[in-house]
Amino acid sequence: QVQMVESGGGSVQAGGSLSLYCRAIAYTGSTNCMAWFRQAPGKEREGVAAVNIGGSSTFYDDSVKGRFTISQNVDNATMSLQMSSLKPDDSAVYYCAARDSRWCLDTTWTYPANYDYWGQGTQVTVSS
Repeated sequence: QVQMVESGGGSVQAGGSLSLYCRAIAYTGSTNCMAWFRQAPGKEREGVAAVNIGGSSTFYDDSVKGRFTISQNVDNATMSLQMSSLKPDDSAVYYCAARDSRWCLDTTWTYPANYDYWGQGTQVTVSS
């Protein structure tokens, strides 16, 4: 069973930067797609960014394009999310997720039900 462990996050003022990290413990090599989701109070969980492990394909929600950068390291099964120019609307609990045996695709990466493993979440708070 793959366990996703997040770190990073915290509080920052608008316009600032934060980084999130995720490690897939007990990674078996069968996980092809990793992603970041976020969920604000009273809202549905939404996809932020995704990356194909060992490949170059990345996917971003329109709201974060140009501000967030997702990257992965297949050797140590880690993923990071560099966030800059943060806005109060970016405030949420951020979750990392992974799916087995299937690549991230443009049409499906944003659906939480498509992921097999989830982290516990880390809070990001952006103040105005």
